[in-house]
Amino acid sequence: MRGLHFDSKLELRTDLQKPKAQKGESLIKVVLASICNTDIEIMKGYKNFKGILGHEFVGIVEESDDPNLIGKRVVGDINIACGKCDLCRIGLYHHCRNRKVLGIKDKDGAFAEYLTLPNKNLYIVPNEIKDEEAVFTEPIAAALEIIEMYHVKPTDKVIIIGDGKLSQFITQVVALTGANLYVVGKHQEKLDYLKSKANIILLDNLDRLSLKNKFDIAIECTGNEGGLQLAQELVKPTGTIILKSTYNFLATLSPTDWVVNEIKMVGTRCGPMEAALRLLQRKLISTDYLISGIYSLEEYQEAFSKKNKLKAVIDLRK
Repeated sequence: MRGLHFDSKLELRTDLQKPKAQKGESLIKVVLASICNTDIEIMKGYKNFKGILGHEFVGIVEESDDPNLIGKRVVGDINIACGKCDLCRIGLYHHCRNRKVLGIKDKDGAFAEYLTLPNKNLYIVPNEIKDEEAVFTEPIAAALEIIEMYHVKPTDKVIIIGDGKLSQFITQVVALTGANLYVVGKHQEKLDYLKSKANIILLDNLDRLSLKNKFDIAIECTGNEGGLQLAQELVKPTGTIILKSTYNFLATLSPTDWVVNEIKMVGTRCGPMEAALRLLQRKLISTDYLISGIYSLEEYQEAFSKKNKLKAVIDLRK
């Protein structure tokens, strides 16, 4: 089996063993898989993962002990829970003490011709959704987790810090709440994609706008500690900072402002897949513009190159 294997460096291998579905699992032939910032952080040492990368995918079930899944297009929840620990018993499956995570922790991922997942992790893709849309179900679900965990009110003044891949999804999702939404970022061309959804601000122009301590909610998704520092400056006293970034380093921060200004900090991770599919089915989220390029496995170095300003997609059919 062909796949992208990581063990201190990323390489294309053609001798990988095809996975076998165990009881309660399905074997999925991957159609498309997209590159996430988490994949890039893993290549820098995040989670000390070794194996096949990739967790954003759409594929077709080839084998399953659930006959209703065979032949179906599916996407998957990436968290594989044990179902037995104390956290699983109270429904916190995404925080299972023994969890495996597709392409991130103890489970080979989607940058290969085949993968396996538990049947309960799979969601059938409605016919109205193209493969090129369905491949982004997982990051859309992650964006939805913000409003699943925290009530963003239509009267809130909200700023999203960062204009990259995840910000593009988060902005579209949060815009659905009707909040007074702003996005600040370094790249005018990326911000321009969002100008119909939010007030856009180029970072170089931020200081002259007098927005310090003006926001009810700041959502940080830059992937660097500077974004969190900026969130502290922009959120008003008693406001909320919502964190979406994962780092491969320790951030150096002073919590004094959090205490003095009574700031709430909320971390959010994976979210509701079915809801993400509904947004795609109803055409409430746009994804076509996000694809910077579609590549074969053999073109993986180009796919991972910085020339892709937004999402690079790997087509496993090539």
